[in-house]
Amino acid sequence: MKELKDYVRTIPDFPEKGIMFRDITSVLQDADGLHLAIDTMQDLVKDLDFDVVVGAESRGFIFGTPIAYNLRKPFVLIRKKGKLPCETVEVDYDLEYGKATLEMHKDSIKKGQKVLIVDDLIATGGTTEAMIRLVESLGGEVAGVLVMMELAGLKGRERISKYRLDSAVVYEGK
Repeated sequence: MKELKDYVRTIPDFPEKGIMFRDITSVLQDADGLHLAIDTMQDLVKDLDFDVVVGAESRGFIFGTPIAYNLRKPFVLIRKKGKLPCETVEVDYDLEYGKATLEMHKDSIKKGQKVLIVDDLIATGGTTEAMIRLVESLGGEVAGVLVMMELAGLKGRERISKYRLDSAVVYEGK
């Protein structure tokens, strides 16, 4: 039986020389790989108490929605600025080459709700930290962060060290 890591395609020197790009599209394009990814991730948080699943556009949607569905939890969207139609809260954060803004509906998290943040990957932790700030700005409590892949060499885990982080696959490098 294949392990989840076996479904991840590695592309050397993309987007620049020296980078080993870990491509999740190969996981999504294989029915067994996708099933294994969702099951593995969901199993990692089976002991976690949470009320709602939050996922960031767009890959957090891919993994967070089926987990929310399977566990009969609501799913809340975090999107890029300008994509949500109702009143929002927003947070600006730094990217490697600039800035970005994430938003969520102001009424999507209730004060005191325990939140599981789901995404495809944690690298430097900047996007994850921004999602945490959004959830907490609405009074939510981050119960944990769940990702399919962790690029441990980029130290995202350290950046969010006061929060529980579960990773289905960990790559030691960048």
